[in-house]
Amino acid sequence: MSSGTLIFQSVVLGVLLGGLYALLASGLTLYFGIMRVVMIAHSAFLILAAYLAWWSHTRLGVDPLLSLVVTVPLFFGAGVLLQRLLLSRLRPATLTMMSVLLTFAIAVVIEGLLGYAFTGTQRRIQLGYGAANLELFGARIAVVKLIAFGLAAVALLTLYLLLKKTTFGWSLRATIQHRDAARLVGIDTDRVAGYGFGIGLATAAVGGTALALDTTIYPSLHWHWIGPLMAIIVVGGLGSVPGAAAAAMLLGLTQSLLQIPLNTTWAQTIFYLALFATLAFRPQGFFGGRLAQRF
Repeated sequence: MSSGTLIFQSVVLGVLLGGLYALLASGLTLYFGIMRVVMIAHSAFLILAAYLAWWSHTRLGVDPLLSLVVTVPLFFGAGVLLQRLLLSRLRPATLTMMSVLLTFAIAVVIEGLLGYAFTGTQRRIQLGYGAANLELFGARIAVVKLIAFGLAAVALLTLYLLLKKTTFGWSLRATIQHRDAARLVGIDTDRVAGYGFGIGLATAAVGGTALALDTTIYPSLHWHWIGPLMAIIVVGGLGSVPGAAAAAMLLGLTQSLLQIPLNTTWAQTIFYLALFATLAFRPQGFFGGRLAQRF
């Protein structure tokens, strides 16, 4: 493979990876934007969704994509209950700090339940199209990566249209921009917060399923993901969905292109070093200006 083809393939893979990162981080952005909650358990719900996709395929013979018909409503309901029964009871003055402790405990519980139910053995979905590749200008792209990117694109487009084109989306955006002002104009911010958390966990159901298509999973895998996802929402500007998407694409491209001269570990390390340098000059995040105010 020529160097030009290799670079082209890396760019395509970086875009595909960035799309998946954007989907995985979108829920975290919603949580923080709605209530300033740092949802440590989001990545644990991602792995839970991945295990449900694996279980439905291996035990029931259902394609992972079809399992979303069940897991998306299930996770939406779980998000609403989580916000109303637990997070809404936290004191506003200590909400951010206490949410970290509470959701950390939830993540540990989910990991323990997954370990009890499935043991620590690594699992992988064996799909009939799992080994298929698409030839594109001499580059070979795995079909499952394209499917995962398509799933992420559909989910993000749906989220964008929900936020921009519906009455609930306007209420949610108003709550994110100024919760007290939204309450003064008659918006039921508690109901909006509950549904917003439900949407956040629904994105975790889609993201976990997309992740399971091309990733070996095990109960503690969520600790691997929480760092990159937190970095994405910080770089993108806390509470900004477009900013998170832009930062996710930046991470995907950086990681993919730097794997050519370096390896995966060093590629992520350089991204984190760039993150620290960025925050030293822009504490609001690299995309925390005008882009952070758009939806």
